[in-house]
Amino acid sequence: MNALRQLRLIAFLEGMSFLGLLFVAMPVKYLLGQPLAVRIAGSVHGLLFLLFVSSLFRAASEHGWPARRSFAAFGASLVPFGNFVLDRALKREEEEGAPG
Repeated sequence: MNALRQLRLIAFLEGMSFLGLLFVAMPVKYLLGQPLAVRIAGSVHGLLFLLFVSSLFRAASEHGWPARRSFAAFGASLVPFGNFVLDRALKREEEEGAPG
């Protein structure tokens, strides 16, 4: 799997886990008093976040991205729905680099 495709996949999964943590697990914890939901969802999200950072480093290295682009991609992962915006740019770059 090429670096951009891997980054897109992991970014999607990480973004979904972030939304699940914010909009499912946190309400379950605070409204229903079940802190285990955040522990489980947070652990999954944490692992996916580490994989995201690793795949971001790989893609940035292989494609020679400037530091600003890498930091912008990293910043997108910190904002809810940010990874889905990032995905549009990555998809466009992946399609431009695909053999014709």
